[in-house]
Amino acid sequence: MTVSATSAVNAEQHVVALTEADGGHGHEPELLGLGAEGWVYVGLTIFLLIAIFVVKAPRLIASGLDARIAETRRELDEARAIRAEAEALLAKARAQQAASAGDAAAILAQAEAEAGDLVAKADADAADLIARRARMAEDKIAAAERAAVAEVRATAADAAVSAATLMITARHGAAQDKPLVDRTIADLGSLN
Repeated sequence: MTVSATSAVNAEQHVVALTEADGGHGHEPELLGLGAEGWVYVGLTIFLLIAIFVVKAPRLIASGLDARIAETRRELDEARAIRAEAEALLAKARAQQAASAGDAAAILAQAEAEAGDLVAKADADAADLIARRARMAEDKIAAAERAAVAEVRATAADAAVSAATLMITARHGAAQDKPLVDRTIADLGSLN
């Protein structure tokens, strides 16, 4: 036997050995390097992954949507509370505005009353002042009249004294005055 015959015999023995090692059933079909048993594992894995993700995904989506709905409801409740608070503040501001308008009207009425009182008092004070000034003027006029009358009397008295002096000096001399002076001196002595 030659070398090629020996290698052919060895190759034939090798094929027989492989088939006998596989249990003698022959050769199984393969796809993408996997046999039937490998594809069963791949299919089972895909099924489990789909079952896990398909079943969990809707739950996750539903729980996410529920959480978002709860958050939206909470935000809406906050918005309602803020709106109610704003409406309460607006009502309070309107009430304060109405109260301040009433207060302003009351203050204005009080100011008008006080102004009327002040005007009446000023009128009374002015009338009183005018009356006092009139009395003062009348008193000054009366005083001036009295002073004028006194001055006229004094002037008349001076004129009468001067006239009497002139008449007496014209009618009486020193000899005629001596008995009058003696009589006056005697009357003075009897008074003491």
